[in-house]
Amino acid sequence: MLLTIDVGNTHTVLGLFDGEEIVEHWRISTDAHRTADELAVLLQGLMGMHPLLGDELGDGIEGIAICSTVPSVLHELREVTRRYYGDVPAVLVEPGIKTGVPILMDNPKEVGADRIINAVAAVELYGGPAVVVDFGTATTFDAVSARGEYAGGVIAPGIEISVEALGVKGAQLRKIELARPRSVIGKNTVEAMQSGIVYGFAGQVDGVTQRMARELVGPDGDPDDVTVIATGGLAPMVLGESSEIDEHEPWLTLIGLRLVYERNVARM
Repeated sequence: MLLTIDVGNTHTVLGLFDGEEIVEHWRISTDAHRTADELAVLLQGLMGMHPLLGDELGDGIEGIAICSTVPSVLHELREVTRRYYGDVPAVLVEPGIKTGVPILMDNPKEVGADRIINAVAAVELYGGPAVVVDFGTATTFDAVSARGEYAGGVIAPGIEISVEALGVKGAQLRKIELARPRSVIGKNTVEAMQSGIVYGFAGQVDGVTQRMARELVGPDGDPDDVTVIATGGLAPMVLGESSEIDEHEPWLTLIGLRLVYERNVARM
């Protein structure tokens, strides 16, 4: 089986693939202070519960693919693969890794590994042109051209960051539960804030993706030809309210990691 690990700023998502099928997944908090040994114990605890894997760390794992937006965690995971999975092929997404997606950026090294991985999966699953909207710590919008190139993107504050900022900066406001309110017009402060978050972000998604689609296809193209794909843990918050999202793939990054692993393992 292939173990895929997507380390984000707030959460780390792990997926276990049997061929092309994801058979198990876990979500844990990202802690930049965890050591390699602590991460190994955590992995053993999670995977030890799966019936298709053995009791010993590494039993049943035939490959590992990792991407991380947190350099310190990537460093420790590199040590985990060396010390505890020494005989298992491991692909860590960093400069030099073959993705199959050309990066049309002023400085390609600036682009987060997860965003490139999302583009890889988007091209494989839906083709181009496409826009990937990833609802994480930040809400990112990534453009994929008709030729399967990473064309650039947009970065906006994420849903949780916005909620926290309202609670911290608003003298009479507080942190609220992320939930859909009864109506757009809130009848109390909590519902008013929930409405601002849910419908405000849905409007942001629609506005940004419409503009990106027009740029991707040019003046002679049809923006409706652009597939808008939502992913990330908070995507369900706006799925029912956005008119522009065409597809929801919660495991887009993990699928991309599987694809990149397959494209690189033969070269190792």
